[in-house]
Amino acid sequence: MKLVFALVGLFFFSGCQSADPLSGEHDPKDPWWSLEFLAPLYMTGWVEASWVEDVHGKLFNHGSGGVIGTGNYGYDHELARGWPRGKSGGIHGVAGADLPRRVFVRWQSIVEPQTYRVWIDIPEETRQLMHRSTHRRCPETPDQPALYIAALHLGLSPGGIVQVWTRDECNRPVEVARAQAEIEPLGPSQGKTDGRYAYKINENTKRYIDKYGIPYGSW
Repeated sequence: MKLVFALVGLFFFSGCQSADPLSGEHDPKDPWWSLEFLAPLYMTGWVEASWVEDVHGKLFNHGSGGVIGTGNYGYDHELARGWPRGKSGGIHGVAGADLPRRVFVRWQSIVEPQTYRVWIDIPEETRQLMHRSTHRRCPETPDQPALYIAALHLGLSPGGIVQVWTRDECNRPVEVARAQAEIEPLGPSQGKTDGRYAYKINENTKRYIDKYGIPYGSW
């Protein structure tokens, strides 16, 4: 009889779980998570290298992140002050990695110019948010599936300030970490380019900086 009651309880519990309208457990999702880089508007940079250490202590070479902070957005407002509202970019999955324990990035701040490097510790609360984003649906849109891929967005700014965001189950950016990078003593490209940076400041960026300067302290 106890076995019967136990089985009934198990079926009842399973039924409650499957009836949860916000469960995204069985929604389609990427097996990995995405690491993406951004910069303040007009504050052009170049991501030389990035590495991820996951919660199991395994290291993954995430490679170069390419150019950040480019574009022509106009000159009527001081657009580079503060972080851009949009935090997403192309998806760059960290294939094979579990959730991150820490992330390394080395980048060239073209507008200064300067080269920075930093290891950023990722808090446990961030990993919980990343997991939740792909396993729970947004309460505001319960009929839509959970996010397909969890993400970390690293904002890289002149002066070496790094801001980290992830996304909640409603795809809203959440600030989760902040760090001050150190100057890379070998300079750009680990000293292999005789001090030359990957890019020159384009005319749009030069025009913007001539008018407004670099807003240190706003990031």
